Amino acid sequence: MYKLKEHQIEKSKELNEILLDYKIAYLAGEVRSQKTGTALEAARLYGASKVIVITKKKAIPSILSDYKNFGFDYEIVVINYESLHKLEDYNCDLVIYDESHSLSGFPKPSVRTKLCKKLFFNTPCILMTGTSAVESYSQYYHQFFVSAYSPFREYKNFYKWAKDFVEVWERKLPTHSVRVYDRANVAKIDKILKPYMVVMTQQDAGFEVKINEHYLTVETPPPIKGLVKRLLKDRVVKGSAGYIFGDTPAKLQSKVHQIYNGHCIIEDGETSNVILDTYKVDFIRERFKDDKIVIMYYYQNELKMIESVFGEALTTDIDEFNTTDKSFAIQQSSSEGMNLSKAKYLVYLNLGFSGKNYIQSRDRMTVQSRKENNIYFICESDGITEKILESVTKKKNFNSRLFKQNFEL
Repeated sequence: MYKLKEHQIEKSKELNEILLDYKIAYLAGEVRSQKTGTALEAARLYGASKVIVITKKKAIPSILSDYKNFGFDYEIVVINYESLHKLEDYNCDLVIYDESHSLSGFPKPSVRTKLCKKLFFNTPCILMTGTSAVESYSQYYHQFFVSAYSPFREYKNFYKWAKDFVEVWERKLPTHSVRVYDRANVAKIDKILKPYMVVMTQQDAGFEVKINEHYLTVETPPPIKGLVKRLLKDRVVKGSAGYIFGDTPAKLQSKVHQIYNGHCIIEDGETSNVILDTYKVDFIRERFKDDKIVIMYYYQNELKMIESVFGEALTTDIDEFNTTDKSFAIQQSSSEGMNLSKAKYLVYLNLGFSGKNYIQSRDRMTVQSRKENNIYFICESDGITEKILESVTKKKNFNSRLFKQNFEL
């Protein structure tokens, strides 16, 4: 049986007091600060007889394990966001929105956000995440939008809220301009949210972890360089298998990103994923051949590349990873809620354009007994990876403007 740690007891009491006062509380807890046990204890203190926890699919076993091992005796239902529409009985005393930043898109609410609001609008709730508003404070609005007890409830939609809290600006595109809503008033929003917030840090949990980031550069094969150069110049490349299109800014950025990492989507009536070169995976296999590692990839096609090179030395099953010497491959966007601390190193074959996902994924090896994490980013020479890292390490997205700027388009 687990015992709650001192910081969990203290923070759960704070959450309960906020719930009693406002019926909605926000737990902003860093990765590995032990949010789940804290929120479950807050539910007990609140006197809930039935709790619904909504989370990411891969986090479900961990949450159920904490519920069992801490000995909570109220009824609990743990379900992932993608399956929420299948839930038949949604009556409960409290909802816990794990990874609540997944509700935070703006200016329009996502289908997921609207469904949460429809099912649980009048139910007291705890919102919790380790990346509450990394990219913009505008991300807070729709997280609270799901609840009747939102501190922003007087604003019926994001646009009305933005009139009071956001400096709206226009981004000029080649054919038109669009209104952008990411310049929210941080001080004004912080003041309103302060009574609802409980903050947990890794230091609260007793972590003193040093994160060492290493950039390893592998020479880009000439055919890869040549293919990127042709696509940037002509916006379309015809080959024996079909066409590579970069006819829109978003497509061009995505295709360049794919090609530098050794694969690409080819179109010829139908789309197909083609592996061009496993040079980065080969480098990882040789460089870390004696080590148990986690390989983070971005595109699904990259898993095929990793599996083809690593063979039986690799698994995609977390239980097998934790109980064998095999290395583990996981998509960056799927790493939320996962403990990858059995790895000696975390190695990024590739990463996406999101500052939020970078922050979340790099902390997955952190546990209290570990004092140092070594993370490796595999960068192709004169490519796109280092340019992406320059942005995401500053908690900023690598957007189309930066892409054009870096590639002088």
